[in-house]
Amino acid sequence: MKLFTLDQIVIQALDFFIKDAPPSVDVQQFNSPFVVGSGNAYNTGVVLFSGKNTTLADESTFRTVLQQTPKKTKDGSLKDVVVISASGSKDSVWEIELAKKLGFKTTLLTTKAHSDGAKIADKVIVFQSIPEPYTYNVSTYMGMILGATNENPSKIKAFIQKLAFPSGFSKHTGFAFVVPDRFAPLCQFIDIKKSELFGPHVSLRAFSQGHARHAKFVIRTPQELVISLGQKNEFFGDPKHRWDIYLPDDFDFAAMMATTYYIIGKIQESKPPYYMDNITRYVNKDGPKAYGPNKKPFEIIVPGSLN
Repeated sequence: MKLFTLDQIVIQALDFFIKDAPPSVDVQQFNSPFVVGSGNAYNTGVVLFSGKNTTLADESTFRTVLQQTPKKTKDGSLKDVVVISASGSKDSVWEIELAKKLGFKTTLLTTKAHSDGAKIADKVIVFQSIPEPYTYNVSTYMGMILGATNENPSKIKAFIQKLAFPSGFSKHTGFAFVVPDRFAPLCQFIDIKKSELFGPHVSLRAFSQGHARHAKFVIRTPQELVISLGQKNEFFGDPKHRWDIYLPDDFDFAAMMATTYYIIGKIQESKPPYYMDNITRYVNKDGPKAYGPNKKPFEIIVPGSLN
């Protein structure tokens, strides 16, 4: 299968959700849950459970945070562990096993109904996804977010396809996103895409408006395009290299994810194929070996949940 750029996968994902709406996610069913995930699964947990009394952890902090919550565990106020994993494998398996061993009720949010994690979790909520290049995880986590926000994917698609990219967009070597404060968790989504798609080759930064005020733009350069979403940018970056994008009032996290990922895909399209040139080596060698000597190679194209 062709390795599409991120913007192309965003459109494909939105087309998919226009036809097949994801299941609703009622986070109110969990009382003070322990939410764990890796990479953007963790960030998805931040989005889904914002506003709730939630304990969050990732694959590196899960054991430590569990040890720091004995009082909540004993008095019963913390009894649910929600594991978020697109694949339902890798770290999610031992996380579920450990949670069950300690007496927690486990719920897995995943796109793989027959994964190793799904086989052992007490409850599984399955979201459909499309085939995507390894690491992209657009439809996987966007489906979960849409399930919580109930946004209209048709409106999101129409909005991003009308974006007017500034002249000279592709000539920039650095890009910085400034997002409204309520979308601060989105900055971590963007930061992960920087590592996955560009590594050390392209500067890709993201800040909430509140964080941007704290010396993030001391140094200006015409090489960096500052992309401000939802508010006119009067302060950050070179004044001649700013792009303000005004948002509809009903924009929520899925729309913001789609918009920023779409723009990142256009950056990817305008640069040398850093990801395409390296992903085969990574999925066959570096990536799986980090999980152990007998770990099987990853798939370059991760099958959709309907495959």
